[in-house]
Amino acid sequence: MAKQNIELIVNGDRYQVAVDPWRTLAEVLREELNLTGTKVGCNQGDCGACTVIMDGRSISSCLTLAVEAHQRQITTIEGLAPSRTELHPIQEAFVEAQAVQCGFCTSGMIMSAKDLLDHNPHPTEAEIRAGLSGNLCRCTGYVKIVEAIDLAAKKLDPAGAKEA
Repeated sequence: MAKQNIELIVNGDRYQVAVDPWRTLAEVLREELNLTGTKVGCNQGDCGACTVIMDGRSISSCLTLAVEAHQRQITTIEGLAPSRTELHPIQEAFVEAQAVQCGFCTSGMIMSAKDLLDHNPHPTEAEIRAGLSGNLCRCTGYVKIVEAIDLAAKKLDPAGAKEA
């Protein structure tokens, strides 16, 4: 089967890429665009390490064919920070709450947190846990990760965040 030419809009930049129709978005992000912050853990959509945001919703990029992402808005962990010299408030919160252990799950956790906070800026602890239900941390760092997301909610909207 011939390669297909697609346009990916990743972190605000447009890329023209020729891909085999069976290649996943995770593979193309990592191998063609050199955006290696998106991790591939299970390659089955169970672990959440490959989470990116497409058109405003979190997706498993290991289960999404690259051709499905043609002309869609994609945000990876590399595009989250406002600049190369500052972190996004969610990233800051993960550092401050010491929610990073080995780091393999971190980019997926942060992208899932971004999706959660974009759609629910004041989540309860139960809502945070539900929002992370598709992400696994093998280091069992969930307590600090939940604390980090609660802290991020407060950073993003100090007046309205609830206690976790």
